[in-house]
Amino acid sequence: MRKVLTHIFVILLLFIAYFLQSNFFNWFTIAGVMPNLFVICIIFIGLFGSKFMGVTYGIILGFILDYLFKSKVGISAITLGVVGIIAKLFDKNFSKNSRITIMMIIGISTAFFEIVCYFANYIVFSTNLEILTFIKILVIEVIYNIILTVILYPLMQKFGYYLENTYKESTILTRYF
Repeated sequence: MRKVLTHIFVILLLFIAYFLQSNFFNWFTIAGVMPNLFVICIIFIGLFGSKFMGVTYGIILGFILDYLFKSKVGISAITLGVVGIIAKLFDKNFSKNSRITIMMIIGISTAFFEIVCYFANYIVFSTNLEILTFIKILVIEVIYNIILTVILYPLMQKFGYYLENTYKESTILTRYF
C-alpha cells in the first residue's frame, strides 16, 4: 500500500512539474529560455527510487512529452530513459547529501538531455544547425536548472529519503538482535 501511494505521489509530482513547465515558467524565462523540470524530476526519481524507477518514469514521461509536443515520438523517451540510468549510476557512486554533487548531476544531465535531443532532432527533422544559439540556450538552461535545484533541494531531499526508505528497505535478517 505504501508503494502504491508513493507511485501516486510521484505521478502527481510529474503533473505538477508539467503544469509549472507549461504555465508558470512561460512567464519567468531568462532570455526566452525555460528550465527543464522534467530532467530534474527524473534525476530525483532515479537517485532516490528503486532500481528501474527512474528509467521507467523517464521513458513513460518522454513518450507523453513527445506525443504532446513533437511529431516524432521517441526522442525524448529514449533520452529521459538514459537520464534515469545516469541518475542510478550517480546514486551508486556519489553522495546525495551534498548540494554541490546534486547541482553537478543536474547540470550534466540537463546538458546531456539537451545535446542528445538537439542532434537527434537535427538528424530526424533535418533542421539547420545553429551551434552558437544552441550553446547560449544550453548554458542558460543548465544554470536555470541548477538554481531551481538549489531552491528545491530541501523538499527533494525530504521526499527523496522517504522514497528511498520505501523502495530500498533492508531485508537482511541478522543473527543477533
